[in-house]
Amino acid sequence: MSLKWPTAVIMTSFACTGAPAPAATPASLGAPTAAVSTAAMDAHLKYLADDLLEGRAPATRGGRLAAKYIAAQFEALGLEPAGSDGSYFQPVALVGMTPHPSLVWGKGGATRSLTYLGDFVAWAERPESHIVAEGEVVFVGYGVDAEEWQWDDYKDVDVRGKVLLMLVNDPGLQDSTIFNGRALTYYGRWTYKLEEAARRGAVGAILLHTAESATYGWDVVRGSWSVEQFKLDRPAAHSIAFAAWVTHDAAEAALARAGLNLDSLTRAAARREFRPVATGINVAVEVTSALRHVRSENVVARIPGSDPALTRQAVLFTAHWDHKGIGPVANGDSIYNGAEDNASGVAAMLGAAAALAQVQPRPRRTLLFVATTAEESGLLGSEAYTRDPLVPLEQTAAEINLDVTNVRGATRDIDALGVDRSTLGAVFDAAARAESLAVVHEPDVRGSFYRSDHFPFSKAGVPALSIEPGRDFVGRPAGWGEQEAARYNRERYHQPGDEYRPTFSYAGMAQEVRVAVRVALAVANAPAMPRWLPNSEFQRPAGRAHP
Repeated sequence: MSLKWPTAVIMTSFACTGAPAPAATPASLGAPTAAVSTAAMDAHLKYLADDLLEGRAPATRGGRLAAKYIAAQFEALGLEPAGSDGSYFQPVALVGMTPHPSLVWGKGGATRSLTYLGDFVAWAERPESHIVAEGEVVFVGYGVDAEEWQWDDYKDVDVRGKVLLMLVNDPGLQDSTIFNGRALTYYGRWTYKLEEAARRGAVGAILLHTAESATYGWDVVRGSWSVEQFKLDRPAAHSIAFAAWVTHDAAEAALARAGLNLDSLTRAAARREFRPVATGINVAVEVTSALRHVRSENVVARIPGSDPALTRQAVLFTAHWDHKGIGPVANGDSIYNGAEDNASGVAAMLGAAAALAQVQPRPRRTLLFVATTAEESGLLGSEAYTRDPLVPLEQTAAEINLDVTNVRGATRDIDALGVDRSTLGAVFDAAARAESLAVVHEPDVRGSFYRSDHFPFSKAGVPALSIEPGRDFVGRPAGWGEQEAARYNRERYHQPGDEYRPTFSYAGMAQEVRVAVRVALAVANAPAMPRWLPNSEFQRPAGRAHP
């Protein structure tokens, strides 16, 4: 793949029929699984989400407590340390930046300062303590260059030295006949937009927020981008100087003062003939950042494979242990506990590890467990792992990710991001059926496939799944699951309200864990490794190992 790998993003609706079958469907898919302790998972979640851990930000006391706790649990379960130094830790070097920004913009002499947190957030994209940048604001629509969709928002306009104002999401948000309709592609992710701005030599990028286009409210933006931001501490590639989010109202007012209408610009951005619009607005941004060069860690453990040849290959589990730490006060609380996101996923991974540690005989391939750091800062722990893997990526059969697992009760269905992309989908379907669950694959409206730790592995060529809760809850009326998911996204996601609740119910989490265990065992014991489907944008590098 080229550096612009997202130009090949293709998604289809999930259907097992017509997909290549997995190399084998071992009998273990239908065999009973080891018991999964809901009491233990509750205890793990309760501790990791406690105020004592202060939101588990990387390289903080609370983050270190979380990592030490997970390592102790791995050891107690009898898992071997998987770190290259013989420990349960894989160091991840980070640079932390706590931003203190200002933003002034306007046309001619009519400039206005925006209110930090109320109107905008901004941060440095380079690990520098002081960033001063200014430039003309150019509206570039969705900021997308996608050859396979015959879409180019830039039209060869030179935007070097400019500040790009862009919509989040992709044109399918306005026209369901293009891209993947309301199912977000990677082009809709803010990460892609900053990458594209850097490739084109822009000085900065300003993302225009609406709750519909971002799929989360301004409170999430405010809470996520005002706290310490992390990047991998390594030589930086070319980047923009700064990035920012602005509210719809702030952008609308600035454009109106420049004689432009935001609604008209937004409608124009949904058409292929759109061309960049020089707004005449000049913006000046200053970001002073407190810098920390720190070391965090992935927590790593393994169950060695029993086959003398296949033990060199691995099935890998991930769940991120970090959250947002301490941030802006909301409803009198400043600790962003991350109970569901993602103490729940760590609890589920520990539940899977406990069950798999009891399996006899041991599976043929090694099972590797990686509790990642700095997921909330851009999937950094998993990105660091793929750059320095403990098992070569070409020997990594599959990756199973657990992020925001089910704490609401038993369901009749289950889902996973990635079921439509590789032969793991058929294995997952068989594992779900063994648990009497239907696989109901929902359109990925929020672009969740690109937002969690399985994504760097997918980019690196490893077939991956990220398990998603079902929506059809036992004992609940139709639609209740969707309503509760929307409420979480609206009221608690990346906010201090994501706290442990005594009302959490773990039957659904246990279902997810049992399905994950079945998938892991099937892949670990199969004669051949999973492969990507022809419609996937991810392919194994040349030299893919086969047993």
